[in-house]
Amino acid sequence: MKQGWEIKKLGDVCIVERGSSPRPINKFITDQPDGVNWIKISDTKGITKYLYSTKERITIEGAKQSKYVKEGDFILSNSMSFGNPYIMKTQGYIHDGWFVLRLPDFIDSNYFYYLLSSPNVQEQIHSLASGAIVKNISGDLVRQVKVSYPPLIEQQHIVAILDRALEAIAKAKANAEQNLKNAKEIFENYLQIVFSTKDESWEEKTLGELVQKTETIDPTKKPNEEFIYLDVSSVNKETKEIENASVLMGKNAPSRARKLIKTNDVIFATVRPTHSRVALITEEYNEQVCSTGYFVLRAKEFLNNKLIFYFLLTKSFNMQMEKLQKGASYPAVTDSEVKSQIIHYPKSLSAQQAIVTKLNALSAEARKLEAIYQKKMEDLEELKKSVLQKAFNGELKTTKAIPK
Repeated sequence: MKQGWEIKKLGDVCIVERGSSPRPINKFITDQPDGVNWIKISDTKGITKYLYSTKERITIEGAKQSKYVKEGDFILSNSMSFGNPYIMKTQGYIHDGWFVLRLPDFIDSNYFYYLLSSPNVQEQIHSLASGAIVKNISGDLVRQVKVSYPPLIEQQHIVAILDRALEAIAKAKANAEQNLKNAKEIFENYLQIVFSTKDESWEEKTLGELVQKTETIDPTKKPNEEFIYLDVSSVNKETKEIENASVLMGKNAPSRARKLIKTNDVIFATVRPTHSRVALITEEYNEQVCSTGYFVLRAKEFLNNKLIFYFLLTKSFNMQMEKLQKGASYPAVTDSEVKSQIIHYPKSLSAQQAIVTKLNALSAEARKLEAIYQKKMEDLEELKKSVLQKAFNGELKTTKAIPK
């Protein structure tokens, strides 16, 4: 640590107080003009630094049972979006899912924002928190978090450096995100064009006319035999590949393990269909079992099975699934609804194979580009963390070269 820097507990540097909630909260929510801002975790969705407004208001009576925050205060989440800091650009009242932090004059607010966002502080907050799914941390523990800071003038100098460096990183990351999106869209658009073709050499049929009847199986009838089981989460919705398959004994088979799968079958998850969990069954999973949450599509002899696989990835098919799905908490479509979808395809098997070959090549290239841009985004995020780490260890002397 450089000379002149201080390392202190957060509670020794600033005021740390927890919000409070009037209960039952619905009794105090109001749309009347005399209501005051009620700050919820959902108000921070899509923002990174400043909170300008709230979606809800509470009555004056409710406010008296809560904690007031003013413009310039910091609020730190204690539930969803755990540990993220925000600077108030309005005033209002916070519930017990928030902490309010008030700074002394010798701490620059922008320096403090970067400090709270840094790995140095975030790792401490997360290590002190409890709760496997929803994290929680007490005010006493928050006050124990160690923070470092130099004199005010040097804080402002660090902020100027960080502003430039992180702006450049954000710009580079936005470019990588756009390139990633473009790589995906090029392939998706080509898919749509392929299956929109209509001429005399092409057929138009429903999926139900093109697939064979598949078999069901009951693994519990062979209790001591081992089998591979694919549940709905076994298909990666991004890569369309099978991962995390389970190896089970027949006696331990879940009630949904009932559909027999064979090499070259295509499986499509009919539960939460907009997740587009589609996969091609490889030799590794031949004669194994998948969940009844999948529709198994086995092409007839006159259709290349991979055409079905690619058709299930098209925007038009997925839009239809979104329209047809039913159920709020567990949306699903039926096998019959999938069978009713119309597909265009060449009559000639050789023409089908030519399209599949082209799609395979484009898919491989798109995934290669996606991997490059995804890695670049991860590297930029690591660079951001490294810059912040150096800044609050007193090691930041100049900006690094930022990738374009």
